[in-house]
Amino acid sequence: MTAPRHASRRNLTLLPVLALFVGRAAAAPPPTVDQVDVERYLGRWYEIALLPNMFQGGCARNTNATYGLRDDGLISVTNRCTTKGGDTVSITGVAKPQDPARNAKLKVSFFSLFGIQFFLGDYWVMEVGEDYDHALVGHPTRKWGWILAREPHPPEERIQAWLEKMADFGYDPDKFVRTPQT
Repeated sequence: MTAPRHASRRNLTLLPVLALFVGRAAAAPPPTVDQVDVERYLGRWYEIALLPNMFQGGCARNTNATYGLRDDGLISVTNRCTTKGGDTVSITGVAKPQDPARNAKLKVSFFSLFGIQFFLGDYWVMEVGEDYDHALVGHPTRKWGWILAREPHPPEERIQAWLEKMADFGYDPDKFVRTPQT
């Protein structure tokens, strides 16, 4: 028995629509490192490049982040930068590992009320240098990304290698903007 003619036309009409959705399906999230040694990750990191985002829009240069271990086992995150007007601004938040055995995926919040964290953002460590000299950080949807280093002025060939690695993780390296460090 064959399907009525109008039913097969309807199925053919749906094929381009289905193909459109399949073609726009999100890529798999980027991988993360197997494990981050929190003790080695603590301290100051300089932002070398980033995907522009609305929450750092006021920063013009000298962007850095300092990570510390809190008494409750969570990680403090203090972000600092210099605005276009020359003011230094900072904000402190908290990061909580999603899997404390790995510490590669964190939930970060810079907003709390009565000790409750709001607006948790994903912070995924996709690569960290063997000697913890750099970190490539992203988001599961790739809407955010950062290249961080322990030194404010790494050699250009290292920056290019990190941008190429971000491309390997599915990011468009041409969309990254360099952060001036003075």
